[in-house]
Amino acid sequence: MINFDNRFHGHGSLRFVYKNGSAVRSHLMIIKSIQNKHRHNSRVAVVISKKVIKGAVRRNRIRRRLYEHIRSRLPQLNGVYDIAVIVLSAELLTLPAGDLSAQVDQLLSQANIIK
Repeated sequence: MINFDNRFHGHGSLRFVYKNGSAVRSHLMIIKSIQNKHRHNSRVAVVISKKVIKGAVRRNRIRRRLYEHIRSRLPQLNGVYDIAVIVLSAELLTLPAGDLSAQVDQLLSQANIIK
């Protein structure tokens, strides 16, 4: 699981990322990110709407999978970023781990977040 210091706290900072962050999109998810020079640690939020997946257990499973992959990539980030991952499809629930890793890595490299 991702460390407490690497999570968002409060809706205001997440709203700031939504409004001012740059977006990279695939058919499964959107990654919005903005560089944050006021912090020492990058922060990550995974957002899944109830319209996409109804059950909380399934939403939390996707959230855990994404947090775990992003946690392993935190040392490779170019700087300190605020990152919001917005899930668009329930397909992430059954996607194999290798494909999920490739999808997230591709979006992070398109956003110039990973070295």
